[in-house]
Amino acid sequence: MLILRGSPALSPFRLQKLQRDLAGAGVPVRAAGAEFVHVVETDGDLGKGDRAVLEQLLTYGPRREAGPVEGLELVVAPRPGTLSPWSSKATDIARNCGLRGIRRIERVVRFTLDLGDADPAVHLPAIHARIHDRMTQAVFDAYEAAAGLFRKEEPRPLRTIPVLSGGRAALEAADLELGLALAKDEIEYLVRSFEALGRDPHDIELMMFAQANSEH
Repeated sequence: MLILRGSPALSPFRLQKLQRDLAGAGVPVRAAGAEFVHVVETDGDLGKGDRAVLEQLLTYGPRREAGPVEGLELVVAPRPGTLSPWSSKATDIARNCGLRGIRRIERVVRFTLDLGDADPAVHLPAIHARIHDRMTQAVFDAYEAAAGLFRKEEPRPLRTIPVLSGGRAALEAADLELGLALAKDEIEYLVRSFEALGRDPHDIELMMFAQANSEH
């Protein structure tokens, strides 16, 4: 697995907005940084020529000008088991450029937050909520953990959520477990809908519903 740094992921304006949002949530952030990092899965070691082509392909966007922010480091990546549209396009481009040893290229965002003397663990829930979309992304504390992006898993069997017997509580439990981020009115709508249908929903149905709503 190769790790290649990229351009800034957020403009200065958006970084300032992130700091304001974090401060509003009680996070004592003194400085923040965000940059793209490319995680590359290969069939083996790339030759110097292929490595140079890959680095050229992944050089885009504004240059890094500000010095690095020291402090808490978090990596935001697509949820393991998913393939982002960016990854599909970038991997195809690399192969079309003759880089046959590339299995997959994925782009993640490395956040660095200067919290001073504050305990990062206390503020992690508030930070996570403001730097990623939990429907489509996951937060890691190291690039090595992000290597799980490339793990191949067997499809899991459909799971039934017992809404008919458990009602709203069953759906709320599934919401937390699956990270659906459903609103209260959405939960009520789903409970009414499946009670009217006379059957329990499958987990994939709930995930598709949440995904569709998160895009609007």
